[in-house]
Amino acid sequence: MPAPELQRFDNVPETALDWHQAGKEAGKGAALATVVETWGSAPRRTGSQLAVASDGRIEGSVSGGCVEGAVILAAQEAIASGRHQVLEFGVSDEDAFAVGLACGGTIRILVEPIGGTLAEDTLAALVAARAERRAVSYVVDLDSGAGHLDVDGHTDRKRLDKSGVEADGKTFVAVHNPPLRLIVVGAVHIAQALVPMARIAGYDPVIIDPRAAFASAERFPGETLVEDWPDEAIAALGLDGRTAVVLLTHDPKIDDPALEAALRSECFYIGALGSTRTHAKRITRMQEAGFTEDTLQRIHGPIGLDIGAAGPAEIAVSIIAEMTAVLRGRRS
Repeated sequence: MPAPELQRFDNVPETALDWHQAGKEAGKGAALATVVETWGSAPRRTGSQLAVASDGRIEGSVSGGCVEGAVILAAQEAIASGRHQVLEFGVSDEDAFAVGLACGGTIRILVEPIGGTLAEDTLAALVAARAERRAVSYVVDLDSGAGHLDVDGHTDRKRLDKSGVEADGKTFVAVHNPPLRLIVVGAVHIAQALVPMARIAGYDPVIIDPRAAFASAERFPGETLVEDWPDEAIAALGLDGRTAVVLLTHDPKIDDPALEAALRSECFYIGALGSTRTHAKRITRMQEAGFTEDTLQRIHGPIGLDIGAAGPAEIAVSIIAEMTAVLRGRRS
């Protein structure tokens, strides 16, 4: 079974590379602008990006509209010169209020021309890593503009999704993690509340259930549904360190194959619905399947933070909260 195509929520590097490659023979180009530092109530977080083509096309945002005009002009200058620029802007209280903030701040933006100080090969390698769901960092010297990819380093920044300037004040690390994914096994009523919440939180959800009556487009409009047994579906999807697996069926025939696959993977979160008694039986079955006690500690069951949830929507809130705590290193 082919894996469903998963959505990227940010395609700015891909767009910038496409524009550069499409226009370079005609003497046109593109640049990437990246927020490298912020102070105060800046409109966009560090690492946010804007692609700018030499003909004025843009994709993405670095300030929510406050300084885009100036950045576009700087990007076109950088494309012409082949040299990077580092810009600093103070966002006034009035401009900040216009984009939904209570007060202003300061942002620092790196503008890199593709094929200039940002080598086309480097950007192409970054785009390839993103397509393959490999976490990488782009490391650039803000003084010289020289940049390179780092696959193995900056593990704390990757875990926290935290791009930023290093202690030396001149080295910027842009974290490019794969999109977060949520694999939900069991198209039940809790899943109907959980999936839209997960999308808001930045996850790309996939719902797996071999029961056609549950996994229907009417119950989950616009979502990716896989009507197959979980072990086969998960084998096609693949699990990695940016994936959460949530088991909601209460049926060992459906949940257990998915649970075994999750326990053998590097997925960052495994949650299973059920009472304490149900979870104890689940643990016994997994022990009989050969899993160690340390491995079984990865299972969050009963699922979700204990917030006194009393219905499907509240249970979904508790699950999202627990997933976030585990992702950010605050194990529940």
